[in-house]
Amino acid sequence: MSVIYLLISVSIVVAIVFFIAFITAVKKGQYDDDYTPSVRMLFDDELKTTKQKQIKTTPEKQV
Repeated sequence: MSVIYLLISVSIVVAIVFFIAFITAVKKGQYDDDYTPSVRMLFDDELKTTKQKQIKTTPEKQV
């Protein structure tokens, strides 16, 4: 039974360490996306034309 207590306590310590590492990485900006905003402007025209085609092809509801 003492082995279970030991394993639970060790797993809690490991979980806390990973949680602290995750919080530190987020605060330092590790997960910030620097690439997508610079590329988004290149594909912006394609998105607008696709939306316009969808608007033109969908029939409007008449009341």
